[in-house]
Amino acid sequence: MPDLLIELRSEEIPARMQRKAAGDLRKSVTDALVDAGLTYEAAREYWTPRRLTLDIRGLTPRSKDVHEEIKGPSTKAPEQALAGFLRKAGLSDVSQAHVHTDPKKGDFYVAHISKPGRDAEEIIADVMPGIIRGFSWPKSMRWGPASAKPGSLRWVRPLQSIICTFGPETEEPTVIAFEIDGRVAGNVTSGHRFHAPDPFTVRRFDDYSEKLERAKVVLDAERRKEIILADARNLAFASGLELVEDEGLLDEVSGLVEWPVVLMGEFEEDFLQIPDDIIRLTIKTNQKCFVLRKPGGGLSNRFILVSNIEASDGGAEIAYGNGKVVRARLSDALYFWTTDQADLPDRDKLTASAEKLGLDMSKPLDQRMARLDQLNVTFHAKLGTQGERVSRIAKLAAELAPVVGADPALATRAAMLAKADLTTEVVGEFPELQGVMGRIYSGLQGENASVALAAEEHYKPQGPSDQVPTDPVSIAVALADKLDTLVGFWAIDEKPTGSKDPYALRRAALGVIRILVENGVRIGLLDQYSAAVKALASQDKAGLSLSDLNEDLLSFFHDRLKVYLRDQGARHDLIDAVITPSSDDLLDITRRVEALGAFLDTEDGSNLLAGTKRAANILAAEEKKGTAIAGSVEPSLFELDEEKNLFKAVTQSVSAATQAIENEDYSAAMSALATLREPVDSFFEAVLVNAEVENVRANRLALLAMIRDATGAVADFSKIAG
Repeated sequence: MPDLLIELRSEEIPARMQRKAAGDLRKSVTDALVDAGLTYEAAREYWTPRRLTLDIRGLTPRSKDVHEEIKGPSTKAPEQALAGFLRKAGLSDVSQAHVHTDPKKGDFYVAHISKPGRDAEEIIADVMPGIIRGFSWPKSMRWGPASAKPGSLRWVRPLQSIICTFGPETEEPTVIAFEIDGRVAGNVTSGHRFHAPDPFTVRRFDDYSEKLERAKVVLDAERRKEIILADARNLAFASGLELVEDEGLLDEVSGLVEWPVVLMGEFEEDFLQIPDDIIRLTIKTNQKCFVLRKPGGGLSNRFILVSNIEASDGGAEIAYGNGKVVRARLSDALYFWTTDQADLPDRDKLTASAEKLGLDMSKPLDQRMARLDQLNVTFHAKLGTQGERVSRIAKLAAELAPVVGADPALATRAAMLAKADLTTEVVGEFPELQGVMGRIYSGLQGENASVALAAEEHYKPQGPSDQVPTDPVSIAVALADKLDTLVGFWAIDEKPTGSKDPYALRRAALGVIRILVENGVRIGLLDQYSAAVKALASQDKAGLSLSDLNEDLLSFFHDRLKVYLRDQGARHDLIDAVITPSSDDLLDITRRVEALGAFLDTEDGSNLLAGTKRAANILAAEEKKGTAIAGSVEPSLFELDEEKNLFKAVTQSVSAATQAIENEDYSAAMSALATLREPVDSFFEAVLVNAEVENVRANRLALLAMIRDATGAVADFSKIAG
């Protein structure tokens, strides 16, 4: 079977766009070929800073002939219906259609359509220009004389050449020569911009990749990453150091070079007084370089850089040049670092804010918090300033503290300092260090370790893979921060809609869920909503009634909890069976779902489910008919032992299950319900529920209601599949 090779070589492709663009090319081409009736065995995309490449193996050489029948309207149909049929079938006159007869419906038209197959070369030449012209880039440009013409090609950077070859391994491939704005697809490309700029011809993918390698281009991005990582580790080891690995940076750097050459640079040891996080981020952000660590801990004054050139001096000049830039950037970072630890020049103007928030103006971070309040930095036009928000978070954190096992005074202090680093010089330069610098600066001014940790951890978790805070003070501030955000935006009716969530409220809700569930924290969300609304109302910020907000926001939490639990492997029907509109203890819901799932996986559980659903169905049917059901069970009306045994078992089970639920031991509650399995089965085998005697029938239905109520204390079994 023939193979197809495509290369689109550009002046440059930004690293952040390469992977997606290569994937988009593969999808666009393969979709177009399949839509045209071709099939293929495998397709793989490749990318470098200058080219997108697609290797399609086992492509069928020709599409199949197509024969189809298109059923039309009755031969007596009006002209309008006939015209629509002709358009659909691609016929010019009704005489080109055939007449079929149906014994019931009479005569009707049928179009017999035959489309001959097409050669793959023709199909490829037909679809490729449209794919290239319609390619979606985040940013694109026009260039050269053709750019003045309407409809000229837009590409991320000037498109320099196109390769398109097709054919089996045993034959010379065919060059499929389509044209776009003067660029004709061929079999010619060039290698490394500096080391091998001369053009050369290629045949198929294996030949192409081998020649590129000789021309100083490593086509496979994963292999470039492996080369960089291995060489960086080896170079670090040879110097008695360890590489601080960074997968995101490795991805980015591999997209900046076609021929990776790993080098080592250095800077003065005086800069090591700057915290490691600042050094790492400075070197990573500005120079795309990796930092190195000493075996005993702490960063080294050396770093790893990746060049795209094999220099004649072994890279000495390149390393020296990068070192000069790194030193300049670290000089700036050192200035920011030292400035943040000094008193603010406008400290005297911050007295009112300091007194209002209870801040200690002898401490640099407190001064930064006072400045944040004094500047009236807006959090949201309807929700006030950052200073007002911090005050609300502090109140909520103090209320939450006893519930989560934290000291209220420490929680209040942590909340007051949590946003202070927003006005520091370092965070102004490196927003990614928000929270990290709060922790560092809190430690420098002698704050309690939990207070310092909360400055960083209160933002967590920031995604499904991020760790949740575990220190009680961090938990209190993190919950207060997220609940204030959620309640605030709900109060001003700025809720997520569809795929739009500009304030990341879904992430905030998931953060609350994970903090509570993964730390085993029990709180009533409705009480916390009330506290958050009171804090808003005290600042004249609330815009909805508490009842409306509670119902809607609690439903939002339920939706997020369902997503979280399903991701953990829980069945959706079990979640629906446990959650009620007023359930506001998320940990309780989670534990009930876990216990219910474990119970239903047992034989007793599955059989009890069947019996309970049978009882519920009978009751629902009789209630719908208006059949009398006794308000309570009267043992004197029992006629059979199976009735007596079930009543005794239900009574004992309810008592044991109720006690277990009060103790929050849902496994024990399920075990208590499991004792119902045998008496329920025996009851349905021996007892006719709809007895002829009315009071006996009503009594037996009341007994079924006891079964429904007993299981309903844990979950609504009617919502469980099975």
